[in-house]
Amino acid sequence: MQPKRAFIPGIVIVLVALTAVWAHAQGQIQLTSVAEVEVERFNQEGKKEVQRVKATKVLPGNEVIFTTLYENTGKEAAENAVITNPMPEHMIYTQNSARGMGTMITFSVDGGKTYDAPAKLFIFDASGRKFPARPQDYTHIRWSFGDPLPPGAKGEVSFRAILQ
Repeated sequence: MQPKRAFIPGIVIVLVALTAVWAHAQGQIQLTSVAEVEVERFNQEGKKEVQRVKATKVLPGNEVIFTTLYENTGKEAAENAVITNPMPEHMIYTQNSARGMGTMITFSVDGGKTYDAPAKLFIFDASGRKFPARPQDYTHIRWSFGDPLPPGAKGEVSFRAILQ
């Protein structure tokens, strides 16, 4: 499921229901997805701070931080754990923004059929000419865990994208 959007002149409202994230592993992996934006606010001492808040209203050109929290709630280690997230509609991946400790991060430009490192991704035009893929060509992001996730293991993976 992709985030649902309602279009209001000049404003896009993102209703955060990002359960489109998919995890595959032996064991039971519980996922929670969050979409946030960064805002500047003044703290109690009157100093400006950047804080993350839930993304409820997002304007074109604004960046959204998509975070998936994971936890192995099973009684066994989760072998070959993978989290896959489709790029939300009308969003362009922010280059070099994907994070995930202990994971190998790969991308897809073909709707999630194949994954590779950005330098190895290519797209083809109507005449069959090959071009290096750009962040706006990404359709999915995948985090593959190198080591098994023991019971109780938890963490997060994330990426940033800009609303078109």
